[in-house]
Amino acid sequence: MTVVRGWCPTAWAPMAAGDGMLLRLRPPFGRMTPAQCRLIGAVAGAHGNGAIDLTGRAGLQLRGASPAGCETAREALIAGGLVEPDPIRDGRSLLLAPDWQAGDDTHRTAADLHARLDELPPLPGKIGIAIDAGAARMLADSPADFRIERGAAGGLILRAEGHARGTALPPGGEAAALIALTRWFVASGGVAAGRMARHAAPLPRWATGTLAPAPTVPPPPLGTHPLGVTIGLPFGRIDAATITALAGLPGLAGVRLTPWRRMILEGVAPDTAGLPDPDLRLLAVDACVGAPACPQASVATRPLARALAPLATGRLHVSGCAKGCARRQPADIVLTGRDGRFDLARDARAGDPPVATGLSPGQLLALFGSSSRAA
Repeated sequence: MTVVRGWCPTAWAPMAAGDGMLLRLRPPFGRMTPAQCRLIGAVAGAHGNGAIDLTGRAGLQLRGASPAGCETAREALIAGGLVEPDPIRDGRSLLLAPDWQAGDDTHRTAADLHARLDELPPLPGKIGIAIDAGAARMLADSPADFRIERGAAGGLILRAEGHARGTALPPGGEAAALIALTRWFVASGGVAAGRMARHAAPLPRWATGTLAPAPTVPPPPLGTHPLGVTIGLPFGRIDAATITALAGLPGLAGVRLTPWRRMILEGVAPDTAGLPDPDLRLLAVDACVGAPACPQASVATRPLARALAPLATGRLHVSGCAKGCARRQPADIVLTGRDGRFDLARDARAGDPPVATGLSPGQLLALFGSSSRAA
């Protein structure tokens, strides 16, 4: 039986996992300086097992810390400007379209809201806020409960998750309107629902809009980016040594985090020596951390995902359990761990009804055409 937790770990509230404690941090505006990258590498190596995950909300998750190491790590991250010194403020989750420029609508709105985080009411732990105010939307498929985004008519709109349309925002009034909507959410019983999309109360009249959001654009491709270069991280994983090495790349001005297992390296040329060069096939595979690092998983996921990556046609999702943490959307091939084996489904999400059950890694490799075998 899988357990769905009603909160997300933070540096102030670490979560126990199979490989130790998890500390999650969300750098302000989703950006880190080279010095902050070096600090994260040092903290992950000294107080964790060196593994760092890039999350679906563009945060970083340091793995393998001891309970005692969590406090020391948090103090270092606070001193480095990566964790808020107030645990309530630190729990506020802001997700920005990562291609923002200083002073543009995304950055301006985020700065205003960041300065007013104390005005937000107490919210459930998984509530998220997206600021997606570029010329087109990038974050439509990323998890968020309240969105400030570009409208189809060109202005900014405020839209609640679960509602297809939003209401117009006056320039400079974006943060105030979002704060008011979160207060309505709490006052109308939204805390019991947990997420905006599950909250059945009708929106207040002022927030019941008729404006469609702007079209979407895909995530930035790997390689050349207007800010520098975009790199991919298989399974969203980087380690302490690699993030430290990135900090020393020539020209690096900062690192932007994204919710798509990619980082944007500001000021770095695409042909710079020392850039990570992952197997492109792995970047098209979704796989959670699996057993033994996750106590809810009964199977190891990533060794199988690596073996199947060159064999599978279409999008592959390997999940340690029915929660499907690595991918919310359907995939062409889904393998869901159950009682030490895998269930196979097609055009489905993790946990959906399978077409075959109880398959071992070796059986799956044979099914997809490999002569090799896994235990």
